[in-house]
Amino acid sequence: MENPNYSVVEINGPDAAFRPVEKSRGKNAKQVTWVLLLKAHRAVGCVAWLATVLWALLGTIKKRLIFRQGVAMDSEKLGKGKLLFRVIKMFLVTSLAILAFEVVAYFKGWHYFRNPHLHMPGTSDIQGLLHLVYVGWLTFRADYIAPLIQALSQFCVVLFIIQSLDRLVLCLGCFWIKFKKIKPRFEGDPFKSDDVEGLGYEYPMVLVQIPMCNEREVYEQSISAVCQLDWPKDRILIQVLDDSDDESIQWLIKAEVAKWSQKGINIIYRHRLVRTGYKAGNLKSAMSCDYVKDYEYVAIFDADFQPNPDFLKSTVPHFKDNPELGLVQARWSFVNKDENLLTRLQNINLCFHFEVEQQVNGVFLNFFGFNGTAGVWRIKALEESGGWLERTTVEDMDIAVRAHLNGWKFIYLNDVKVLCEVPESYEAYRKQQHRWHSGPMQLFRLCLPAIITSKIAIWKKANLILLFFLLRKLILPFYSFTLFCIILPLTMFVPEAELPVWVICYVPVFMSFLNILPAPKSFPFIVPYLLFENTMSVTKFNAMVSGLFQLGSSYEWVVTKKAGRSSESDLLAAAERESKTMNQTQMYRGASESELSELNQLKEQKESAAAPKKVNKIYRKELTLAFLLLTASVRSLLAAQGVHFYFLLFQGVTFLLVGLDLIGEQMS
Repeated sequence: MENPNYSVVEINGPDAAFRPVEKSRGKNAKQVTWVLLLKAHRAVGCVAWLATVLWALLGTIKKRLIFRQGVAMDSEKLGKGKLLFRVIKMFLVTSLAILAFEVVAYFKGWHYFRNPHLHMPGTSDIQGLLHLVYVGWLTFRADYIAPLIQALSQFCVVLFIIQSLDRLVLCLGCFWIKFKKIKPRFEGDPFKSDDVEGLGYEYPMVLVQIPMCNEREVYEQSISAVCQLDWPKDRILIQVLDDSDDESIQWLIKAEVAKWSQKGINIIYRHRLVRTGYKAGNLKSAMSCDYVKDYEYVAIFDADFQPNPDFLKSTVPHFKDNPELGLVQARWSFVNKDENLLTRLQNINLCFHFEVEQQVNGVFLNFFGFNGTAGVWRIKALEESGGWLERTTVEDMDIAVRAHLNGWKFIYLNDVKVLCEVPESYEAYRKQQHRWHSGPMQLFRLCLPAIITSKIAIWKKANLILLFFLLRKLILPFYSFTLFCIILPLTMFVPEAELPVWVICYVPVFMSFLNILPAPKSFPFIVPYLLFENTMSVTKFNAMVSGLFQLGSSYEWVVTKKAGRSSESDLLAAAERESKTMNQTQMYRGASESELSELNQLKEQKESAAAPKKVNKIYRKELTLAFLLLTASVRSLLAAQGVHFYFLLFQGVTFLLVGLDLIGEQMS
């Protein structure tokens, strides 16, 4: 090959003799028949799938609602909580009675309800006693009931428009941030020393806190992730703040802390004997330690959060040369967002919250509500703002508002994400939402005098009172529940106060479209998202009322149940640990034989602990509203109102699924 005797010729295209012959293939009757058969097979498959789903739903209704197999009734602990259920039940009974009356009138040919502006029959046209009663009902309805419903519906529509405009402005602000590529940045290497030699690095002292309470499923993941943070070991201290009342869980957490302490991690275990104040009391107790004065910043992670190793190096540098900065908040990312339909719908809401609300408020206002975890506080800001207070169940929002009133600024980092979980069952999600919506109203009552008398600018006071509290925490659940769960079904029986189609369909769909933009993969779930948000308005409205009027349920704190889902990196780390079980005893060289045997017993107990059998609950308020909406859909069908019928039907079915605790079942 040193002296090649060949030449290379470039061929631009095949010769005519080698070109493939194009054959025109005509479709014969046999091929057309096969195509039609394939399409028919797909259609039959879709029908069969729908029939299977419907049959399964009917079977579940029969099993859970009629025979009560494997279910438990959702009990209201307080009499105040039953008031809303009685009101909804009263509306249902009234609607059923009116529907029966309307059905009789329909079959007798008294179709006055189809057009509320028809001429009312005179005395000579009365066909009997029942007809007389029906005409009297129409007159009473038009003169007394319709004006009240119209006034309330118009008020709710105005609130609905205001809240929609607020969402639209937030989305426009987010688009502007994306267009201008605005995000917090820090210059150079913030930890490099300024000495003459320039050889050293100065890292600030950072305290990391992991508050937890009976977190058997997730304690190991969170402690492991925090212990792997990339930060000098002599400049960091990890506090595991365990409020567990189960001794077996306490020993498991102690063993995990001891394991990492043997590896040279500066980590300590703290357990309170007097467990008051829930999470706020736990954090307050930890901050009262004498050694805390040696630290400048504190990072907080809930028990299910798994920060990346570079978390501190991505957040702490923003504090340098920025003495007014009090908080750096990171974004949440969810390991189980595709677990079932409920987690997918939660992911839509939380993506909008972080991508739009937190980012826009952080860029333009330097203020937002602290999310309670995945954030770094300047300890001086916490101390000057009064520290952690136990007066509400939203201690994170409480300290954020007080820090804002003291002039501290906040930064939100949308690019720094921390893995965590969302609730996978409707029961856990419902309790979480109750706490998240009752606490802000309770806090609003307590903070209103301080906001009014504070020295911050008037526009900041207006933002806190009108937007942060009233519009987004009070008005949203009020109009959503009142408009779509009460007024809409009632207008089917009082057509004089009928809601326009744009209120029922067009604007809600557009707003749902805006909410889904930060999570584009969730577009197929836009309709379930819209219906489910209306369904959750019952829980949010009930929580808002209990917090606003300081009812007993506003002080309830229930730890959100975790499933212990692992990320891909966690699974790889677990496999690596499993392969090194032969060297496990070397980690406990400093421990005695009795301690080793105790740890082995705890490990066996952890592995043999069986998961409790799941018991589905029946939620009475949701079921009653389901029957109310389905009753109204029948009335709209008689009146030939197509859009109203489909909306009420699908909304009623959604309430039915939620009431039977089916929304959290496994769905791909």
